[in-house]
Amino acid sequence: MRSSSSSPTMDPQTLRTNRILSSKLYFDILPSKVPVIYSPEYDITLLGMEKLHPFDSSKWGRICQFLIMGGVLDKKSIVEPHEASKDDLLVVHSDRYLESLKSSPSVAMIIEVPPVAVLPNCLVQRKVLHPFRKQVGGTILAAKLAQERGWAINVGGGFHHCSAENGGGFCAYADISLCIQFAFVRLNVSRVMIIDLDAHQGNGHEMDFSNDRRVYILDMFNPGIYPFDYEARKYIDQKVEVVSGTTTNEYLKKLDEALEVAGLNFDPELVVYNAGTDILDGDPLGRLKV
Repeated sequence: MRSSSSSPTMDPQTLRTNRILSSKLYFDILPSKVPVIYSPEYDITLLGMEKLHPFDSSKWGRICQFLIMGGVLDKKSIVEPHEASKDDLLVVHSDRYLESLKSSPSVAMIIEVPPVAVLPNCLVQRKVLHPFRKQVGGTILAAKLAQERGWAINVGGGFHHCSAENGGGFCAYADISLCIQFAFVRLNVSRVMIIDLDAHQGNGHEMDFSNDRRVYILDMFNPGIYPFDYEARKYIDQKVEVVSGTTTNEYLKKLDEALEVAGLNFDPELVVYNAGTDILDGDPLGRLKV
């Protein structure tokens, strides 16, 4: 039996559709579960090297622990996703890009931790890329759960700097783009809105949907910080810039106005909200004061 990823005869769109239809990332969830998706395998620990980057790569576990300890969430009710396979990732990514991740120096550049370049790639795969692929599975599953329950949260994911051909900014896989491509086929939706409130511009999904009018992008970001991707900015449907030092009231006023405009401009069947905690006061990367 030949894998769909090796078929030489199918056109790209048919191949993509077949990969999505044969994926195991969508599965039925018991009614006793809540639409909150997380796995202990999300957290990244790599000989302490993960601490060389200001991005907190263990925050996902702490978030869930905080909710469990506070009585907001029952550990047994959390949904655990499957890891995205190579065929799943090929729905958006090229084989060339996925092969590049077998190079530790390439991964080191993407996650911005130079010492990772000297580690055996088998270790990098297990300790860095496996957690990322697990989170990709969670983002993709969240769309299915959202359609069934009205809402869903993937505690991880939101790798908005990664596009089909390029990773960066601690983002190795384009989970938002993958989620939407799966939703087009499996959920039969044709209008998706991305609301990206991470302090950084979501240049990855902007490049992936640059010519796709089925996707409306509202991106609220600080233009004075990474990634400075002026090409990708051309593909933002609704750009809301918040400069360094923006305070809570200023931020919320701009957001309220932006959401009202977005609702008038576009009628989505699915909303993908990328929630970045880096807008909070004191975050070393976002530089905002919310």
